[in-house]
Amino acid sequence: MNYNLLKGKKGIIFGALDENSIAWKTAERIYEEGGKFVLTNAPIALRMGEINELAKKTNSQIIPADATSIEDLNNLVEKSMEILGGKLDFILHSIGMSVNVRKGKPYTDQNYDWTHKGWDVSAVSFHKTMQTLYQKDAMNEWGSIVALTYMAAQRVFPDYNDMADNKAYLESIARSFGYFFGKDKKVRVNTISQSPTPTTAGQGVKGFDGFINYAEKMAPLGNATALDCANYTVAMFSDLTKKVTLQNLYNDGGFSNMGVSNEVIDAFSKK
Repeated sequence: MNYNLLKGKKGIIFGALDENSIAWKTAERIYEEGGKFVLTNAPIALRMGEINELAKKTNSQIIPADATSIEDLNNLVEKSMEILGGKLDFILHSIGMSVNVRKGKPYTDQNYDWTHKGWDVSAVSFHKTMQTLYQKDAMNEWGSIVALTYMAAQRVFPDYNDMADNKAYLESIARSFGYFFGKDKKVRVNTISQSPTPTTAGQGVKGFDGFINYAEKMAPLGNATALDCANYTVAMFSDLTKKVTLQNLYNDGGFSNMGVSNEVIDAFSKK
């Protein structure tokens, strides 16, 4: 069921790669709720993904941009406002990458050049994006900026590797920049901490299937899907959440507040 929650609103969606990605599902839901947007991803990701299909489906244009490049971000924001006809109402930052994870480097033996690259892509790009939007006064009042995160920012998930550090930094940026965006522009900034979700990026983490199965047994409501996250993001982009800012919002079926569940106890009690 659609409610026209985003009718007349416009924005930018970072990170849609294929139909498994949360950004892809979110783009579909925003379109269904009446929103308009520009799609963007790094040039190499655009070559790997199927984003042209999404653009056609949602009547959107694609602007390639390296989110770590200020030059690319300046171009992205300026062209997006031209295409969409004015200031923006929402931004989704759905970007994450660890070269150490991809290359199988353990947390105790980092390649620091790779660490720095992952940190820049996964976390600092969020600051660069908001700084560009802020300096260009590109957001309408009561606009909403959301970045996707994971609770490894607060708790230890050994094989999540340096991505845990990146997500912790991302969440801090959201709070710190969110203060200035709120005070100066009346724009809200939040992060959504999603259940482990079988996206293309997520499946690159060692033991990811175990993450998903464990979380499913722990969460009273079960894992939140990519579509669940898309619906939550739509709510955060709507006028129904105008006073919610500086928050890390868990969309995880209750997992984050669990100590243990009967299902997990039963699994370890079997002889």
